Amino acid sequence: MASIQQTAGGMPVLILKEGTKENKGREAQKNNISAAKLVAEIVRSSLGPRGMDKMLVDSLGDVTITNDGATILKEIDVQHPAAKIMVEVAKSVDNEVGDGTTSSVIFTGALLEKAEQLISKDVHPSAIVDGYTAASEQALVILNKIGIKVNVNDKDLLIKIAKTSMESKLVSDDSPILSEIVVSAAKQVAEKNTSGDGLRVDLDNIKVEKKAGGSIRDTSFIQGIVLDKEIVHAGMPKRVDNAKIALINSALEIEKTEMSAEIRISEPQQMQMFLEEENRMLKDMVDKIKSVGANVVLCQKGIDDIAQHYLAKANVLAVRRVKESDMFKLSKATGARLVNNLDDLSESDLGIANLVEERKVETDKWVFIEGCKNPKAVTILVRGGSQRVVDEADRSLHDALMVMKDVLEKPSIVAGGGSPEAYIANELRQWSSSLEGRSQLAAQKFAEALEVIPLTLAENAGMDPIDTMADLKAKQSKGSKWIGINVKTTTVSDIYKNNILEPTVIKEQIIKSATETACMLLRIDDVIAATKSRMPAGPPGGMGGMGGMGGMGGMGGMGGMDMD
Repeated sequence: MASIQQTAGGMPVLILKEGTKENKGREAQKNNISAAKLVAEIVRSSLGPRGMDKMLVDSLGDVTITNDGATILKEIDVQHPAAKIMVEVAKSVDNEVGDGTTSSVIFTGALLEKAEQLISKDVHPSAIVDGYTAASEQALVILNKIGIKVNVNDKDLLIKIAKTSMESKLVSDDSPILSEIVVSAAKQVAEKNTSGDGLRVDLDNIKVEKKAGGSIRDTSFIQGIVLDKEIVHAGMPKRVDNAKIALINSALEIEKTEMSAEIRISEPQQMQMFLEEENRMLKDMVDKIKSVGANVVLCQKGIDDIAQHYLAKANVLAVRRVKESDMFKLSKATGARLVNNLDDLSESDLGIANLVEERKVETDKWVFIEGCKNPKAVTILVRGGSQRVVDEADRSLHDALMVMKDVLEKPSIVAGGGSPEAYIANELRQWSSSLEGRSQLAAQKFAEALEVIPLTLAENAGMDPIDTMADLKAKQSKGSKWIGINVKTTTVSDIYKNNILEPTVIKEQIIKSATETACMLLRIDDVIAATKSRMPAGPPGGMGGMGGMGGMGGMGGMGGMDMD
């Protein structure tokens, strides 16, 4: 329908294009909120150690099995505009802190649900937004007050934090082994921060290679780099101890000239000389590599067959067409300098590793460069029973590595199990009475929304949510702030003593993103949806059939809007 307004003089004015749909006021808000709540509902059952997994099948039939909030929302194709905003929350939390994606979506949904109750009682959305904003600032203050400082050299504590991040994943049974690997890898690549205290961790320096086969327990941590390439020539050694590694950025081939040149040969000897000259140039390249003492060559570009032959004769192990990103990692791991021009290569440019070896991983041959002295780039080789398991293990490791990065960069933690949320909610309730007007109501609703986290954990563990929450509040009011829901034993107990620990930064990010997103959606009172543009009819014959796509117009693309 087109939107037709009338002027005072009764003249009809056509504002919006034919086929545009407009939702106004209460209806628009209700529609957006219910869409956002439905998204939160999707991931709700996957929160916590007793959360269930989702099986996602895309249009090509590829299967993903996961309980990682960000992955679930990325894989499902949401149409509704408000639902898309919820997916963005998960993405931003995932990029910023890596974990807590499910919590952030559930909390956003809860904030909107509580806001809906207030709107139905005629509280203006602006008042709710003010109350929520004030409450979130206060929540962050309380959170930082209860955060516990961490010593970044306390390896046992770091392992407990990494383990907590994996408890809710498919790999939880193997978390003792994996958390050890995660902590070792993150500590290995951590560097001193130039400005201020704390460490800096660049996760690009941790290469995660995955291969189905074996079991998750066979996952290994390698002090060096694994390349998914094989050695170029069968005559080369398959294993080199005490490797001296040259990283070469240029091709070990004869460069073709820029211009099209032709060489006229009148007698066979000249042909022979021409070929010998090519050979000699390639041999010189190999001699140069040999003269600096390199016994392993990793080349980003190609290596000519004749050069391969000479390298094999010289007992040098070579790999070609190594990815640029891997070359940088190799440089960090072995201490070698990337050389663009072979003439520049000197002994000081070589990197060192105890062992370079080609091994068979399932059906592929990979080259392992390991035993580097103090590598600033390392590899985790993930194994698992099937491709799906390996993929999910990889996602869990990503979350755990991000959590390690968070803690090493900002060393402060809180307990998990919904205890900080419950504690902050209680404090906020008492604080809200200091607010004036209707913002007070909104701040109280903010506190209620926070309690959705422990509530959902209890529900997913099969506990009675009402009794559990009552028990939790009673025990916390006696002065112990780390009382939360221990999902493993389905009891309400001291989570800190149970070693379930999370970085404070993650909780901060959840509160910030959820509040900002909820406030953004509450401010919308008008949804104006344009029609999909019609496809131009194709040329006669061949593509003619496409002309019919025009029928998609109307509200086809916005089908999700008509939710109520």
